Amino acid sequence: MPAPGTAHGLGPHVVGQRVVVRRRLPGQTGPSGGPAMTDVLGLCTAWADGSCVVRPESGPEVTIAWADIVSGKPVPPRASVRQRVPARDAEGHSLPMWPHVERSALGEWELRSDPAPVGRLLKRANSCLAIGEPGLPLAEAAEQVRAFYTARGRDSLVQVELGSPTEHDLADLGWRPVPGGDAHFLVSSLAMAIRSARGDGDVELVEDGPRAHVVRRVAGVEVGSGRAALDGDWLGLYSLVVEPGHRRQGHAGALVAELLEWGAERGATTVWLHVETDNQAALALYGGLGFRVHHTCRYLAP
Repeated sequence: MPAPGTAHGLGPHVVGQRVVVRRRLPGQTGPSGGPAMTDVLGLCTAWADGSCVVRPESGPEVTIAWADIVSGKPVPPRASVRQRVPARDAEGHSLPMWPHVERSALGEWELRSDPAPVGRLLKRANSCLAIGEPGLPLAEAAEQVRAFYTARGRDSLVQVELGSPTEHDLADLGWRPVPGGDAHFLVSSLAMAIRSARGDGDVELVEDGPRAHVVRRVAGVEVGSGRAALDGDWLGLYSLVVEPGHRRQGHAGALVAELLEWGAERGATTVWLHVETDNQAALALYGGLGFRVHHTCRYLAP
């Protein structure tokens, strides 16, 4: 028998890791007449005394003799439940953020328009969420998008998943990326984020139903603010701003910490947000709180 770990990618070093193991089934014959084999996928919990133990995601642990191992290797951890949520469903959690926004279904797409914007026009609240199927040929759907925004005196804009067939098909129809419009959808366990957040409590919070608004002041002057909205057990963070002269002083972290606490008190378990792909400071902040990329969005205009 080969020394443990020399005939495959397994050995004592994989204890605690997710592995896939192909093993012989002694005394059984396979379809081709040779030994029967099967694969076991799960967490390796032991490697000693001539056998390894693998705990599948469901069912009892499986003990496999080293001599019966045909091949095997470590495999990446399974994506978390929140990472397996479809992009369309994840994007749908933004509904409570702007309750006054006009929304119109186009199959699985959603046309969105803010009738009374304050300040700059937000792309997410004034674009067609074009993820999923529109329920009619793409060229016809694109024309309906243009007609919807033309009727409201707005430029046509769609939000697509980066690299999706919809993006490529719209490109064939002449739609082009909006400069600076690419944004990651980041997601994290709220419990993980709240453990890593650093807040000092010196933040004002105003609650409005499923939404909250936080403000940070220094010497009576507002230096930063942010918002959050709760949709089921998903907490969305948005509109986080710190004045340029007050950045890199912990204000953003304090604002986020206050919003996370607010969400946790109301039963949130997942926290998410959009951040532009070139915003390195924000990506560093949220990466330190355990956020990971779920998908990436791009805005297209005809």
